This record gives sequence, C-alpha cells and structure tokens, in this order.
Amino acid sequence: MTDFSSHRPDWWRQAVVYQVYPRSFADADGDGLGDLRGVTERLPHLAGLGVDALWLSPFYPSELADGGYDVADHRDVDPRLGSLADFDALAAEAHRLGLKVIVDLVPNHTSHQHLWFQEALADGPGSPARERYVFRDGRGPSGELPPTDWQSVFGGSAWQRVPDGQWYLHLFAREQPDLNWDHEEIREDFRTTLRFWSDRGVDGFRVDVAHALAKDLAEPLRDLGTPELVGEEALDRLPPGTHPFYDRDEVHEIYRDWRRVLDSYTPPRTAVAEAWVPGTRRALYARPEELNQAFNFEYLQASWDAEEIRTVVTDSLATARAVGASATWVLSNHDVLRHTSRLMLPPGTDDNAWLLSGGHAPRVDEAAGLRRARAATLLMLALPGSSYVYQGEELGLPEVAELPVEVLQDPLWEQTGRIRKGRDGCRVPLPWTTTGASYGFGAAGAWLPQPPYFARYAVEAQEGVQGSTLELYRTALRLRRKLLDGEELGWLRDETPPGVLAFARHDGWRCVTNLSDAPVPLPPGEVLLSSVPLDDDGRLDPDTTVWLA
Repeated sequence: MTDFSSHRPDWWRQAVVYQVYPRSFADADGDGLGDLRGVTERLPHLAGLGVDALWLSPFYPSELADGGYDVADHRDVDPRLGSLADFDALAAEAHRLGLKVIVDLVPNHTSHQHLWFQEALADGPGSPARERYVFRDGRGPSGELPPTDWQSVFGGSAWQRVPDGQWYLHLFAREQPDLNWDHEEIREDFRTTLRFWSDRGVDGFRVDVAHALAKDLAEPLRDLGTPELVGEEALDRLPPGTHPFYDRDEVHEIYRDWRRVLDSYTPPRTAVAEAWVPGTRRALYARPEELNQAFNFEYLQASWDAEEIRTVVTDSLATARAVGASATWVLSNHDVLRHTSRLMLPPGTDDNAWLLSGGHAPRVDEAAGLRRARAATLLMLALPGSSYVYQGEELGLPEVAELPVEVLQDPLWEQTGRIRKGRDGCRVPLPWTTTGASYGFGAAGAWLPQPPYFARYAVEAQEGVQGSTLELYRTALRLRRKLLDGEELGWLRDETPPGVLAFARHDGWRCVTNLSDAPVPLPPGEVLLSSVPLDDDGRLDPDTTVWLA
C-alpha cells in the first residue's frame, strides 16, 4: 500500500478534502453565523470521518455581498467569525488531529470596501491607485455607455460607473472590482499573502476563479460580440488562450511565480485551481511548476449515465496524467445543487426553474436521491486521485429548494432581477442534533432557516447507526486508506452489462456501479462495502455501488 499520509509532501495526490463553508458549519458564539471557533470545536467530526484535510471557504473581512468572496482584507479574519488567534488555534488543533488545512484565496478581485479600492475612488481618474484595478472611460458622447459588452457572471454589464464618470470592471458582483494583474504591486501583495498564511501553518490554497486573473487590457478593449456568453461557451468560440479575460495564456506565468513561493516551504505548499475551462486547458493549471491540481468540473456536471461518466473519467485521468498531476473528483460544493437532489433531476431540467418552483417541478424522491448519492459517493471514492467532499454530504443532505425568497442572501437573486434564485439552498447551516433552535448549529437560530426535516439528517440521528449515510462515509474512508494504491484504473468492459460501470484497481479490488434501471448479476468476489444493503438474490440493484475484493 502506498503511504499517502500527511507526512508525505505529495499527500494531496490521493487525499480526501472536506470543504467547510464557515458561516454554515458551526456557530460557537450563538449569533446565528458560523465562526472559526465553531469549526475548531467540530474538528473531531472531521477526524472521525477520516478525511485528510479541510478546505476553509473565505473567512476574511467581508460585507457578504457574495458570501465572503468579496474580500476586504486578504490577511485577516472577519471579526464576526473570529480573529487571527482563533485561526491559529484552528490550524493547531487540525494539525494535532492529523488534518491538513487549505484556505481559499480570492485573487481576481477585492471587495469595494478594500482600502485600495477606496483610495482609487478618492484619488480619481489617472491616479496610481486606479492602476491597481481596471478603470476605463465609457463609450458614447458623454461616456455614458460601458467600455465593452463584457457581462458579469451574476448578470448585466461587467462595468459599473462611478460618480466621476469612469467605469470599473467587475466580472462578478459590482461590490467585487477586478484587480489589474499587469500591476507589479498586485503580484507582490499576493506573494505576501501566500507567505502570510503559509507562515501560519496553512498547507495549501484553493484558488478562486484561477482562470480570470490575466486580461487583455490593451486599447482599444475588445468586445466579445456575443456578450451573453460569459463562460465556457465563449471560450469555445475563440482560439485557446485568446479570450479577453478568461483562460489567457499569460495567466500561467502568475502561477509559475507562485510555485516558487510555495516551494520555498518544507514541505512545499499545495494549491488547487478553480478553473471553469475545458479539460485539456484545465490540466495546464495543475502542472508541477504551477498549482499541482485543478478541479474537475466535467465530472460534477456529468449526468447519471454509465457511458458519459466512463468517458469523463477516462479523459480526466488522461489529461491529469499528461501533465504529471493527479485527478480531482467532486460531486457537490458551495456553488452547485447538492448532488442528493441534482442527480435525481431528469436530463435537461433547468436547475434554476426547479429552485424557483421550490423543488416541486419536478418533485425529487428524497429516498431515491439519497440512494443514488450514496452510490455516486462510493464510485467517486474508488477513483484514483483526490476527492473533495462538501460539508453535509456525509449526512446525505438534500438541496433546500424551498427557501422563501425573502430570506435569500445570494446576490444572484437581486443582480439578475430576481430571475436566478441562487446558491443559498446548498449553504443552509448543518444540523448536528435532532432538536434545538438550530439543530445544534448554535445556541440560537441560523442565518438561513433550516427545514424541519433536517432533524432526521443530523449527526446525532446517524451517529453509530448501522447503514446511515454518516457511517457509510466513515467506513468508506477507512477502507479507502487500506485499499488505495497507485493511480491506475482498468475498465472491465467485456464482463459488464450495459448501464454498469466496473473498474479494477491495484491487487484486483473492483468497484461496480449499476446506473441502469434494472438489476444485474452481482459479480463474484468478497463484498467489502456496498452503498445500500444487498439482498441475498445475487443481484446488484439499480443505483447501487459495491467494492469487491
């Protein structure tokens, strides 16, 4: 067995990383908002679960215009969430428990409350302070039109006008002005930030919007011509590396520079890129001289179909291997529908329309969704590479689609003219106990309302209960440590029926998932683990995964 323990510098290659969204994890001071002390108090849950590391979503000073990704100071803690001393205590306790710590880094933009942006507003057009951001004069007789047709991910123009008449770029919320990465002061400041957190014991970084830092800011700025295409659709219509603000070739020089900083530590710090780009381009971010890994969103976006998943897995392993990286796998995170619900939606279902219906059109069978999610989890954990687990999925939590619009916090709701409901449904605070004002999240209520059915998903309701989703995760992660070796996978296509995925890992242990709608014969071998209890009829039912010796 290969030792992928925390003592290896390449521990990340086969790690299981647990994403903590701090505001929704645990509330130690009873104000309804999760905090760092709450995370520290609940670290034994993660250690008992068997994960290798925790990834902390932003905990920096923020007005929460975008759930904490509008950062006012990249080297401090939001006072509502704690202090730097609280962070140090969290990191120390995590390391004592054998857990690595990864923190979110948000380098594409700051909050409009950041000291630099306030200086830029005060100093006016042409000032050095404005050079740190992307300010431009508008078009039209009086500069009343945006400089380009570029669109914000959150809807509407990506440009916001300020009182003196100039416009600034914000690829996300208007409260998140984009930084100018052509400016050496920006580059040096983020080198300082990397060192600041690495010196405090951070083991790695998750890089937000890693593909957007480098921009073509040469005059005249280029229109896209198809402004409604703000993501991969626009990338597909332009030669690779030439989009004006996404996935430009120049971005890789930034990460090669970062790698020199990260490698100056012993052991070297790791990083993973959030880069919503096609697979072959995504792999470039994961090169050894850059960030080590990049999130595999093709896998997250794959439907519950054997051939589609086989293709995605095969391609993902090949592209990662080609650059010397390990693959990454993820089913849920803070930006997407929880997979317990998502995997049950009929193909072609519009996620936003489903959310706007309160989860009623179509209605998702809760038990069937949980069964499929458990099967998907065992499949993911058997794959070579790193698995990223989002808080609450070990409890089988569904998406809270029925949140009333008056409680929504995601800026998507308002910025799209109340058309897109947003991501609050996957950010509802966790249930720890079956009773209490917030099911053990804190002493009082929670910043987003928890539905009554959360009680049956609570840690307390599942702890020690044979067959519970929590115990399935614990067993799977314990077995994974014993079974995992190497990064090779062999498909068993000749011996599997249509709609079934089967592959072998080292020493012949196998993972078999029935994604069809009919039972199939259970392959021979010792059953090490199954996503649901197996009948004695020698069959593998639909939406079931087994690990076989």
